[in-house]
Amino acid sequence: MASNAAVPFWRAAGMTYITYSNICANLVRNCLKEPYKTEALTREKVHFSIATWKEGKPEKPVIRSDTPEE
Repeated sequence: MASNAAVPFWRAAGMTYITYSNICANLVRNCLKEPYKTEALTREKVHFSIATWKEGKPEKPVIRSDTPEE
């Protein structure tokens, strides 16, 4: 049985590494001075596509644009 002593604190807090990484990135962006802060916030937007598969072939992908919650 493994000990919980070596568990990273983000895992012990019930977070995934991606959640922890996003929180840290938001903190860094918010600490920047202008005009760097505005520039960093515009790069924060995420664009990705989702394609569902039906009968072994992909359907038309849906492009999404999500911005992180504040």
